[in-house]
Amino acid sequence: MRVGIIALLHESNTFIPAPTTLAHFRENVLASGAQVREHFDGGHHEISGFLGLLDQTKDVETVPVFAARATPSGVITAATVDELLAMMEQAFRTAGRLDGLLLAPHGAGVSESYPDLDGHWLSLVRSWVGRDVPIVATIDPHANLSQKMVDATDALIAYRTNPHLDQRERGVEAGRLLVRTLRGEVKPTQAAVMPPVAINIERQNPAAAPCRAMYALADKMLEEPGVLSNSIVLGFPYADVAEIGTSFVVITDNDRARAGEMARRLGDHLLAHRAEFVGKFISIDEAIAMLPAAQKPVLLLDMGDNVGGGSPGDGTLLAAALARAGVRALACLYDAHTVVECDRKGAGATITSPVGGRHDAALGPPLRMPLRVLSLHDGVFTEPQPRHGGMTRYDMGRTAIVETTGGDAPPLTLMLTSRRITPTSLRQLTHCGLDPANFEVIVAKGVHAPIAAYESVCRTIIRVNTPGPTTADMRQLAYTHRRRPMFPFEEFR
Repeated sequence: MRVGIIALLHESNTFIPAPTTLAHFRENVLASGAQVREHFDGGHHEISGFLGLLDQTKDVETVPVFAARATPSGVITAATVDELLAMMEQAFRTAGRLDGLLLAPHGAGVSESYPDLDGHWLSLVRSWVGRDVPIVATIDPHANLSQKMVDATDALIAYRTNPHLDQRERGVEAGRLLVRTLRGEVKPTQAAVMPPVAINIERQNPAAAPCRAMYALADKMLEEPGVLSNSIVLGFPYADVAEIGTSFVVITDNDRARAGEMARRLGDHLLAHRAEFVGKFISIDEAIAMLPAAQKPVLLLDMGDNVGGGSPGDGTLLAAALARAGVRALACLYDAHTVVECDRKGAGATITSPVGGRHDAALGPPLRMPLRVLSLHDGVFTEPQPRHGGMTRYDMGRTAIVETTGGDAPPLTLMLTSRRITPTSLRQLTHCGLDPANFEVIVAKGVHAPIAAYESVCRTIIRVNTPGPTTADMRQLAYTHRRRPMFPFEEFR
């Protein structure tokens, strides 16, 4: 049996004006055929799980077809999507006969031409193979599930952790389900419900209340006969699309009515407890006031400049507040322009150029203070442990480590990168010679993604409600396409 693997992964933030282009995919992953294996074999991604499971299955031939992935950013241009889909189709036509497909959409892709990008390309693949070829797909729980996505697949399986540490495991699960389907052992039949509720990003931790009880209900459901899988799709609040919100998928062995009834049970739990899923917010001033009494080091999560949600990664508000407070802190900023200057002047030099604050005024103005260049690095490192995003190789481009100079206050240390990077690995710091224990405070631009890396070295974790295109308070975002009424924007009976 020949099983193909196709992936197109992007989390598109519609509140960011700068579009996503083909260059962003080339910078991350854009691969066909054997190149797909080169990127993912032996890693922690769901595609790594696909490959590992299929390669170990004696009666299956693994056929890597196409994979494209870009760091979360703005809406994908129409021209980029046209080119990606043309490349995907060409790779598909070259692959030959396929008896089944494992697909990896993200679930929150948005393009200028297709607001429901994942529903579109999944439907396109379905049209290429027909209804008789089984398709099993994995999705990120930060997906905005559409009925088109459900109709185009036989089974959808979302990660169950946040940070996403089970991506490979879910890929293996999807592969096993597809193989069992091809062998005629089961007939996956799925149903989804999409209640009008959006869970706040700050509340989206499956291991903690209020999500924990909902996941416990889903886990208990898996013990019932005939239930093959189920998923809680938490939703991506930074896409202004009709599908925004939380949803639930249940897959049974050829019993659609039962799948629908069980999905409704999960949806009813969310509806009954929806007030618990409204975010709890700590302002910058409140976070700074908490520092003296907090056990050190402290991790401040900059939610408004969450690179994993598409934000620019050059927000200065927390760094500036820590400098004013005289706290020995470390923050990372995306600023390729200043890195060039640091590289030109070299280690030991002092620079006075404005730093950060180049992309969105809401994220704060550039920092204007003398900075001494401590060291320069190529920005390439590896991470052996499963981390959010499933990556093993990282490239943040040429990187400069600088610190403030002058005055009696402890210095503020900045890591300046040439590429945007989600802070999901401690190797980001240690490969540049930075020891987390040397800082009272570390700023990470994220909400949940950095936790797996930083919880072992930070004794206190504070999520800070900073402004920006990934603000945790989604009620501050100007939606025009979402459903109405929808909680927490509107209440309903």
